[in-house]
Amino acid sequence: MTLLDCLDELVRWVVIASSTVAFRTALLPVLILQRKQTKRISQFLPKLPPFWPPQGSGRSVIDQFKLFRKERKAIGCPSFLWVPAYFSIQISCFFLWITSVRRMSLTHHPGFDSGGALWFQDLTEIPNGLYGPLFPFLIAGLHYTNTQITFTASSVHKVDKFAELAKAYKTFLNLLTVALYFLSFQMPQGSLLYWATNLSFSIAQQSILNHPVVSAKLGLQGNDTVQKEAGNPILTNINEAQLTDSSSKGRLISVHNLTPKELVALSAKYLSGGHKEKSIPLLRLALEKDPEYLQAMIILGQALYQKDQFAEAAKYLEEAASKLLDACPTEVAEVDLLIVASQWAGVSNIRQGKTSEGITHLERVAHMEEPEDPKSKAHYLDALVLYSSAIFNEGRRDEAAKYLRRVVAYDPAFSELLKQCEEDDTDTIPTSSSSNSTHKTS
Repeated sequence: MTLLDCLDELVRWVVIASSTVAFRTALLPVLILQRKQTKRISQFLPKLPPFWPPQGSGRSVIDQFKLFRKERKAIGCPSFLWVPAYFSIQISCFFLWITSVRRMSLTHHPGFDSGGALWFQDLTEIPNGLYGPLFPFLIAGLHYTNTQITFTASSVHKVDKFAELAKAYKTFLNLLTVALYFLSFQMPQGSLLYWATNLSFSIAQQSILNHPVVSAKLGLQGNDTVQKEAGNPILTNINEAQLTDSSSKGRLISVHNLTPKELVALSAKYLSGGHKEKSIPLLRLALEKDPEYLQAMIILGQALYQKDQFAEAAKYLEEAASKLLDACPTEVAEVDLLIVASQWAGVSNIRQGKTSEGITHLERVAHMEEPEDPKSKAHYLDALVLYSSAIFNEGRRDEAAKYLRRVVAYDPAFSELLKQCEEDDTDTIPTSSSSNSTHKTS
């Protein structure tokens, strides 16, 4: 065989690999665009309502989907069709390409039977002989490596809502490695050459795009500017809130990765330190992650009340009280939440001048059975003091005195209020002492 013949065969072999690289390079802009869009989706996703209607919400699957789509568009979140976009294009081209190469191999396209190199001289043959398992092993190994790199780079699968689904899909792809190894023994070596080149390019491409310098140049690194640009007012100070994870040697964790329960716990720390402006964004985020989280709803109402935002505070507190009433609470914790929600909803309405609405909420507590739990009883007595003050100012002196006597039986500190209530010449009952009891976040 002359040197010219050798070069001619080498060109036939190289053309498959080079055309594969050219094809994947042409798709690179689509991949970069998809990576940017999925990064945006991963940042917006924690702020969207659940995919499925929460228990007790009364919404159907269709209604929940409409709500989800409405909220997604409202905050500027890209379409979720971007998630499978690149994969859909790539897999379609992959099957078209590999079946074309396979057909050329099986029909003994000119040059395929002598266009190989090393141990695969004939590209029309399936793997065989001593070196036969090399190609299948290469295909399986490259597939497994590509799967690990892809899931390391992905943003969406790190979000709680996708975590379980992504974990199952990754397990499936890992198990597919074994199937691909045996499947490769049934394919012409020409197809395997394309497949190996395609997987090698994928690994190289992912590794380059994941490099910090390249990622920054292309705008693929995650940040919170997208969320601020979306005009969401709750994110004003949210990036100042970081939680130290004791199990990760002091590593700071983004608040967007915290669960609603953890967000409420962190907001409580800020509230106890007097930082209401930092606690409110965390509570809003907790409710966006779980719109049915009653404790977050109530604490947010309390925080807003302390910021003199009485109308918005009443909205959250009344919603929490309504949901609790619908559930007919019997557990101690639920009853306590109902007492607190009703108490603060009452004072929020009264501070707006909506006295009758406020009295309605406080009256609800007054008509409840006195709780045995010490914490609940303290909240219950606070509500009775506020209710007494409100109805006294409405001219219901005797009824106000009746409820204050129940309070004084447990706390003599309110004896002075009862005395003033019972005096004929008293026009109003002071509320400063009782109001102070509501200025502590429960």
